[in-house]
Amino acid sequence: MSITDVNIAFAAEKAAQIEAVRGQERALQTRVDRGEVRMIGSDRYEVLTGWDRGETFTVSRNAEGQVQQILANHGLDERADGAIALYTSSPAWHGLGQIIPGGTADIDEVLRLSGLDFEVTTVPALYEWQGETREHADQQHTVRTDTGAALGAVGSRYMPIQNRAGFVFLQELVSRYDVVWESAGLLRGGKRVFISIRLPETVVVDADGINDIVVPYIAVMNDHSGNGQFQCVVTPWRPVCANTERFAVRDAATRWAVRHTAGATSQIKEARRTLGLSSQYFEQFTDEETALARTDIAIADFHEAIADLWPLDDDASSRKRTNHAARLGAITEVFRTEGERVGRTAYAAERAITSYLDHLTPRRPPTSMTEEIARATAVLEGADDEIKSRAHRRLLQLRTR
Repeated sequence: MSITDVNIAFAAEKAAQIEAVRGQERALQTRVDRGEVRMIGSDRYEVLTGWDRGETFTVSRNAEGQVQQILANHGLDERADGAIALYTSSPAWHGLGQIIPGGTADIDEVLRLSGLDFEVTTVPALYEWQGETREHADQQHTVRTDTGAALGAVGSRYMPIQNRAGFVFLQELVSRYDVVWESAGLLRGGKRVFISIRLPETVVVDADGINDIVVPYIAVMNDHSGNGQFQCVVTPWRPVCANTERFAVRDAATRWAVRHTAGATSQIKEARRTLGLSSQYFEQFTDEETALARTDIAIADFHEAIADLWPLDDDASSRKRTNHAARLGAITEVFRTEGERVGRTAYAAERAITSYLDHLTPRRPPTSMTEEIARATAVLEGADDEIKSRAHRRLLQLRTR
């Protein structure tokens, strides 16, 4: 009979735990050193490369400052069984979701796995007045029929677009092009839902150079809270979590939207014709992005472009000058990181500007929002679309110099 020395066993177990912690530290630092991730706040990091570019995660540390856990900021809802309300045809970087290798063309299966198999109805908006229950004639509430959870306050003309009814028109594309549903999920208790499919073509930026591969998707986003439209966008990003949804709207190639009113479901069919422009768009997208990738840019030219986008008056206050310098420093730092990945080009400059606008520019969220939701809302509403378009046009001008 062998006797185990508990002190030796404990020491061995503790040593293994310490080595595991050190391994996590080394792995994280290696990714930082390679320019794959960067710190954007207290224990918060942003992924800079690959499909997950733009995603954020939080590093949980113990009292000694050692890494304990790396948590993906997915922002997705959990189903009743505790599983994340997400369907994806390939494992996402955060390791969450209900996975079917290779995906599926069955929309009912996607809706079930993603937690979208519920309907939305409207109920009267009631209020109490001097002991009497009254109805607000011009308002109603949207409610989930499976849980009874209230989703939002809407006008009297509001008509819900059901998850299945809204997404089923894409089924024709799935059958025609032999593509599969790529991802689906719900956010904020079902107030916002999304689903996407992959288009058959692959876009390659600068095939003979950086060879940056972009895969276009069609994403549908439906809002049941009364604060957004039903939107269908062609996008080079896969919306597998709330962070990625921001990219889906930001990088929309073509966009079609409809309000939640009577007849909206029949109008959705018009989106097929609108989305027919996607192939033409991606041809132009490839040409222009490749041109940017082949245009070297000096740091002085980069700073000049920033000055054009955010001009500073000669009589600007010291506070504005401080903010201007902070913005320039932040964008320049991202540009250096992107430059190491794809070269110091106008393409890297564009990535730096859009990254700053989406993830670093100061936001003042209202009391009902977190900073992450405020950033998502800003991108969804196109708060920075105009300046991004100006940046793209400004950088394209460098080709002719």
